[in-house]
Amino acid sequence: MDVSGRRTDATVLVVDPTAAGRFALGAVLRRAGHQVVAVGTGAEALVELDVRLRKGALPDVAFVDVGLPDMSGFELCRRLKARPHMAGLPVVHFSAGEAAPGDRAEGVEAGGEAHLEMPAAPEEIDAVVRAAVRAARLRADDQAAARRLASLSETIVTIQAARSPQELADAAAEGAARLTGTPAAAFVLGPDDDLYRGTSRNRTSLALPDAGAHRAVVALLRRLAHGQAGVRITTVAAPLWPAGFFRPGVQHDARLVLIPTQDGRASVCLATPTREVRRVDPEHESLLARLAQAAVLAAEPLLMYQVERHVALTLQHSFLPQPHRLPGVDVVVRYVPASRETEIGGDFYAALRTEDGVLAAVGDVVGHSLEAATVMVEIRHALRAYCVDESDPAVLAERLDRMLQRYHPEVTATVCLVLIDPGTGRARIANAGHLPPLIVRDNRSADYAKAAGPLLGLGVPRPAPTELFLEPTDRLLMVTDGLIETRGTDLAVSMEHLRAAATGAMPGLDALCDTLLTHFGHDRDDDIAMLALRLTA
Repeated sequence: MDVSGRRTDATVLVVDPTAAGRFALGAVLRRAGHQVVAVGTGAEALVELDVRLRKGALPDVAFVDVGLPDMSGFELCRRLKARPHMAGLPVVHFSAGEAAPGDRAEGVEAGGEAHLEMPAAPEEIDAVVRAAVRAARLRADDQAAARRLASLSETIVTIQAARSPQELADAAAEGAARLTGTPAAAFVLGPDDDLYRGTSRNRTSLALPDAGAHRAVVALLRRLAHGQAGVRITTVAAPLWPAGFFRPGVQHDARLVLIPTQDGRASVCLATPTREVRRVDPEHESLLARLAQAAVLAAEPLLMYQVERHVALTLQHSFLPQPHRLPGVDVVVRYVPASRETEIGGDFYAALRTEDGVLAAVGDVVGHSLEAATVMVEIRHALRAYCVDESDPAVLAERLDRMLQRYHPEVTATVCLVLIDPGTGRARIANAGHLPPLIVRDNRSADYAKAAGPLLGLGVPRPAPTELFLEPTDRLLMVTDGLIETRGTDLAVSMEHLRAAATGAMPGLDALCDTLLTHFGHDRDDDIAMLALRLTA
């Protein structure tokens, strides 16, 4: 009988150097209902086990004579235990007559389960076989449970490190698949019915479910989560569960573990196919419930970040419109949000008409948050207001510096201000900790303006503006460091790469901006603001 009370027959490897011994022991084991594989030496036993291992059919227990001709039974046992895929095979030693105390001790040290003295009663032999198999299976179950718990812990760590709902869904699906040994899907349903879906790697990426399947899942999860608190585990029949989430084009009944967020506006669901297993495994469901609980706790702040990011991007796009036509200059702008969904930047640009010409500005509020985006809006509005009666870029930088110190003393920002007289090409530059403007010449050369100064918000003295003259064919480029800054690369090196790429751009402002975004603008961790201008002919 096994631990559940059912009789279990085993496959027994008998290693006995004598034909008579193999026959006698084999007859006893077969009468007890077991299958027998018999060999005469340790080497033959190792070969037999290697063959069976390749077929995935190792015996359940090995009966080994201690007195084999090529090695002792203890040595054979040690060799088995040294092989990772055979270490769990239980070994029962036997010997003719009474065993010496040293033999019993050596058998235990080698990893044996028991030691039988032959001849033994058939009932004793059968009992030893079944006890050894039962103990081995219990150990295997314990080891499997420990592996599942370790996998659960690793998945929770990955989920907690997720930077977006999509990363969380991917991690949860992979973790659920490892826990259950079946394909799995994970869904994070946001408050506005945004659905983030992850599928495990053991499901091919071909023929992914379409938008109709996603709409069906959204409706189903909304209905199941309505008025629900805590964990809900339920089975959804195949006609109601869209095909293809577990295997391409295949319908399955789905076992769902669903948990809504505390406010009930969002939920996390783990889904596995019920047809992959014969019965519901309570341990698997308990582990999936714990995984879902960890996932919903991690999803709540990520979904809040999504809302915050949407608000910030709305602000940025609302307050960073395309500039109006300005006298004497052509202006082109670009704004590209960061690739990382959980970060919000404070990058901005402006092109303003003043009494003394055109003021171009590009800047960046230090930090990534909704606060950074709102401070960016304040700086841009303050700059517009100051320009009503002031054009000097150095004075404007000083006023912005004082504004930050008074209203946002914990915030710093960078900004580059360029006042251009379209009639003469005279440009005056005040730089507050920002990348200097790049002047791209018509002769395929480019140079940075020698303009530097301290960040806004520090309240330290500022240098006089840098002055230069632009030719009608010159293009002046101003960017935020999100375009080129790369972790581990010196900023001076990145600036040189930018200069080289700009010299190779086709004529025109749009061509210049598009060329640089093509070279540098992919998968950036920071927002990108860019302004390019030139004098009109």
